[in-house]
Amino acid sequence: MTEAFWEELYQARDRVWSGKPNRFLVDVVEPLTPGTALDLGCAEGADAVWLAGRGWKVTAVDVSPTALRRAEAAAEGLGISFERHDLGETFPEGTYDLVSAQFLQSPVEFPREEVLRRAAAAVAPGGLLLVVEHASAPPWSGMGGDVRLPTAAETLAGLRLEDGAWTVERADAPERETTGPEGQTATVADNVIAVKRVNSPG
Repeated sequence: MTEAFWEELYQARDRVWSGKPNRFLVDVVEPLTPGTALDLGCAEGADAVWLAGRGWKVTAVDVSPTALRRAEAAAEGLGISFERHDLGETFPEGTYDLVSAQFLQSPVEFPREEVLRRAAAAVAPGGLLLVVEHASAPPWSGMGGDVRLPTAAETLAGLRLEDGAWTVERADAPERETTGPEGQTATVADNVIAVKRVNSPG
C-alpha cells in the first residue's frame, strides 16, 4: 500500500517537489563538518544532492522507484548511494554522522515512531539526528479537524532517547509562509528536532 500510494503521486506529475533542499536541513547542517549521511525519504533527491555537493558521503532511500530514478538522474556523478526501502519493513544498515528525516509523514499507515527510533539507533557517536515535520497544515491540504499533528516535544519524547547519551540541540516549531496550488498563501509551522549522540548506544 505504501509503495502504491507514493508511486501514484510521483507518476502523476513530472516533478512533485521544488528541487531545492529543505531550508531547515540547510540551516542546521551547513555549519557541520561533512561525514556520512543517511537521507530517509529522499524523494526526488534535492537534499541528497545538496549534502553530496558539500562533501557528505550520502546514502539516500525512498519507497518509490519513480522518485529514486529521478533522484539518481539529479545526482549523476555525485557518488550518492540510493536504496529502495519501505521503512516500515526494512531499514538501511550501518551508522551515520547525520541521519536526516525531512517531513517523513504519510497519509497511509506508517509506523513512524518506530522508524524514527531506528533512525536514532543509526546515528554514530558524535553524530546528529535531524527530524523536520509538519506541525500545522494549510487550509488547502485537505486535512480536516480530525488530523492532529505532533508537537516537537511529543516527537522528541517518542524517540525514547537514552538518558545521558544525547544532547538536544534544537526542538522548536518555527513558522514559515507557504503558497498553495492556486497561488493562495498561509502561515504554517514546522517542528525542527536536532539531537546529538554523545556516546555509544547503551
